[in-house]
Amino acid sequence: MSACAVHAPELPVRKKVSVNGVAIAHAQIAQEAQNHRAESPAGAFAQAARALAIRELLLQEARRLDLAPEPASDDEGRRETEEEALIRALIESQTPQDEPDEESCRRFYDKNLARFRSADLFEAAHILIAAAPTDAKAVAAAQEAAARLIDLLQSDPSGFAHAARVYSACTSRDQGGALGQFARGQCAPEFEEALDKLAPGEISAEPAQTVRGLHVLRLDRKIEGATLPFDFVRPRIAEYLGETRGRHAIAGYIAHLAQQAKIEGVAMAPTGSAS
Repeated sequence: MSACAVHAPELPVRKKVSVNGVAIAHAQIAQEAQNHRAESPAGAFAQAARALAIRELLLQEARRLDLAPEPASDDEGRRETEEEALIRALIESQTPQDEPDEESCRRFYDKNLARFRSADLFEAAHILIAAAPTDAKAVAAAQEAAARLIDLLQSDPSGFAHAARVYSACTSRDQGGALGQFARGQCAPEFEEALDKLAPGEISAEPAQTVRGLHVLRLDRKIEGATLPFDFVRPRIAEYLGETRGRHAIAGYIAHLAQQAKIEGVAMAPTGSAS
């Protein structure tokens, strides 16, 4: 097999794609494929064919119901096409959605309390002894340096800021190693795990190792996160539930139309990375 054959891209097979006898041109699908991410050209082509088949299916149904397009525009002057307005009118008329009620929102809140908890906050300082994790000699040297600093600072914690200015490889050395306040998730997991083991004012007995090197840590303050009250997050929950229900309703409506239609050359059920 030649090198060209090995590296040639996977090309989509030319299949006739039609919805109730209305053909969708291969060139139109190829153009639409540029808007779809996939692992191969054939995958993008399949996603594009499905998207255009759904569009044609919805347009046919909107015209069958004799809906009148009323294109909307936004504050920036962008205006829907008549086909976009037809599809929107069909979806709005055939998949009406009620706003999620109080009971639904409360049930979602109670089952997902962790999603509504504010992040823990830390105030800490560190001294970074730089060492690439792949450089064994540098890591060993950093471990020795960190151990010496820890011994020194355990006996004289007041010297932390001075030691940071002299030894730290982080720009925070200019502030005596102080990092200010940051939320959980903003630093390396190893860094935060080490802070979790400290009491306010305590200096770590062991350095924390990250991709940047070894860190001698001091926890200045920790503010535990708290669960946000239901009334505060209810609008967000209602919006999320409404959007989720809307997507499910639209998907179900499209599946219903597809079952009644004659569709050739494309699988209507999404597979793999299709959307």
